[in-house]
Amino acid sequence: MKTETNYLQNALQTYNEINGVNWYGWKKEDDNGNKIPNDQRMTYENIKVIKSGATIPSEADVNAKIQELKDADTAKANAKISGKAKLKSGDALTDAEVSVLFGE
Repeated sequence: MKTETNYLQNALQTYNEINGVNWYGWKKEDDNGNKIPNDQRMTYENIKVIKSGATIPSEADVNAKIQELKDADTAKANAKISGKAKLKSGDALTDAEVSVLFGE
């Protein structure tokens, strides 16, 4: 499974599409000029816009997109498990199971 950081980045990449280029980066210092440790930088609070014209989506929108991505990963994992079990038992596979198992 993906880490939370990957889910955050994957969610952010769905906003402000600028020809496949990331529109965001991560702050290196907080508002008081203190260095943000690398392991704490990749959070919603530390997003910064690095491409002109881009805007930061609301935290609620980003969280909803993260949940959508997690749900899709869970559905994919469940289809794989179910499909394998059906192959062993001889039951018919659903389209989703065929897609996950055989990449179609």
